[in-house]
Amino acid sequence: MNEKKYMELLNSWLNEEKAAYIKGWDFSHIRNRYKEGDDLPWDFYEVIKTYLRESDYLLDMETGGGEFLLSFLLNPKHTSAIEGYEPNIKICEERLLPLEINFKACDGGVRLPFENECFDIITNRHGDYDVNEIKRVLKKGGIFLTQQVGAQNDRELVELLLGDIEVPFKDAYLEIAEKEFEKNGFEILERSESYGSIEFYDVEALIWFARIVEWEFPGFCVEKYREKLFKAQEILEKDGVIRGSTHRYYFVARKI
Repeated sequence: MNEKKYMELLNSWLNEEKAAYIKGWDFSHIRNRYKEGDDLPWDFYEVIKTYLRESDYLLDMETGGGEFLLSFLLNPKHTSAIEGYEPNIKICEERLLPLEINFKACDGGVRLPFENECFDIITNRHGDYDVNEIKRVLKKGGIFLTQQVGAQNDRELVELLLGDIEVPFKDAYLEIAEKEFEKNGFEILERSESYGSIEFYDVEALIWFARIVEWEFPGFCVEKYREKLFKAQEILEKDGVIRGSTHRYYFVARKI
């Protein structure tokens, strides 16, 4: 690679790194520049609709910008939501509070700001949780539904950019989660686990993604990992795409 092309690529990557900012959970910045497999053998939206009733008191955990919650919302006055990521808190306050949804700024893995046994159903899509807190705030017979990102998610891409680093959430497997809930007085009603595909069509999109999903790509920056990025560029020029894999699972648990 000649020096001119080298510098053009590097400058383009640095500009993309500066643009890595997100509101809510909006990936429109790289729309048509990447594709994440939508071939899961379940539809979490449909799973929720199977269990949710209008009379239920609902908690949506780690709601992001509230986008997914609003897609299945039935009764705002019976609905609470939490979100702890600072850039999303203001979005939730502006979007959810006017609908009379009881929004609280709170992370999913800490003590929840709600009374004991006050919810019929809790939803959690790709968020943190504490099984003891789930048990505390759910009514007897209440339902917890979660879709999670598994331990092997994006692993090939992480190793491409950062090398063989430690898996950040090494216990994120369906079997481990099931056993934890069963041990704490829950019955598993349904579950599934799946490995899918993710593709990037330019290195800039991969850079943006790695900066946004920082918990999977800890410490990533263009300057530090520029040689890894040139390796990714070689793969792109050879194959026309940079490929990785996704790891997802979901389960539905009822408090006994």
